[in-house]
Amino acid sequence: MRIAIFHDVIENMGGGEKLVLTLARGLGADVISANVDKSIIAKMGFSDVNVISLGNTIKIPPLKQIHLSWMFWRADLRDEYDLFIFSGNWAHYASFRHKPNLWYCFTPPRPFYDLYQTFLGRENLLRGILFRAWVFAHRRFDQMAVARCEKIAADSKNVQKRIMRYYKRESTVIYPPVDSGIYKYNKNGDFWLSVNRLYPEKRVDLQIDVFRELPEEKLIIVGGHIEKGDHASGYANKLLENVPKNVTFKRNVTGKELIQLYADCKAVITTSLDEDFGMVPLEEMASGKPVVAVNEGGYKETVVHGKTGFLVNADKASLIKAVRAMKNPAKYRSACIARAKEFDTHILIESIKQLISRDQGSAKQ
Repeated sequence: MRIAIFHDVIENMGGGEKLVLTLARGLGADVISANVDKSIIAKMGFSDVNVISLGNTIKIPPLKQIHLSWMFWRADLRDEYDLFIFSGNWAHYASFRHKPNLWYCFTPPRPFYDLYQTFLGRENLLRGILFRAWVFAHRRFDQMAVARCEKIAADSKNVQKRIMRYYKRESTVIYPPVDSGIYKYNKNGDFWLSVNRLYPEKRVDLQIDVFRELPEEKLIIVGGHIEKGDHASGYANKLLENVPKNVTFKRNVTGKELIQLYADCKAVITTSLDEDFGMVPLEEMASGKPVVAVNEGGYKETVVHGKTGFLVNADKASLIKAVRAMKNPAKYRSACIARAKEFDTHILIESIKQLISRDQGSAKQ
């Protein structure tokens, strides 16, 4: 069976990109994407995956998202593949032409739905008017594209609830994978690790505030590159101002470098706002390291409070208390590794294959 996976963009080294490339490798599928950066694919260790570029988009939001939607709607690969999988917030616009299909949903586009007011509150009057107009028009097309998706897989129970709330559609929870075999434990070092895109929703500023109050602790923040004009560029630039001496930023690390950071760190801290799922805790646990996470979203589906780390309120005082309580991180090692194995790569591949088989069975009836 010839399978194509449509994915929004491959321009950063994030969890979504890793999942799509892992899925493509496991299914022997081609990836169809925009803004394809071959160096990013190589850094993540997926040079063997065939990635076909649809071209590059306009860089300025929301023109970038509008352009992406148009590119996927316009694409026509119906005669070249037998099955189509969509991944991301804009790739499912290809559903208008491509069937049979399956949408692996990381989340309904958050600016359209659960974070609409949050995004609107960041804009000035003029940009706010433009934002409202974009959402009003584009949300309707999003709903139309989802209506043409035959099956939907959600990457967490958290996202499954959003899909039902905003689309009134049933979905199957298939968790993203962690390739536990590539991660290793080396030591519980003298630094904490934070891995995330430098977006406001990640609340990296909260992490910096926490470690500003903990000068005896060190924090390394691994954050991806932010394009000029991106909605997060101002936030990312502000983060770099007045950074305490015990906080260090590392940009654009390779996959091997990240694995080594996981292996050597003391523990990880992650603070995303109602995270869809969150790969960082799993990668950290696969490395035998505990996690301090906010008690929200997908973190509640992976982190076992008291066994693989702590789930705490998303405020400075609670996070400071949790970091200070991590006196002996080595004691969480075996529980963390065991927990990560429950989300191993083969589980994702087999779950997707079963969902595809059910589709085929239904189609033959």
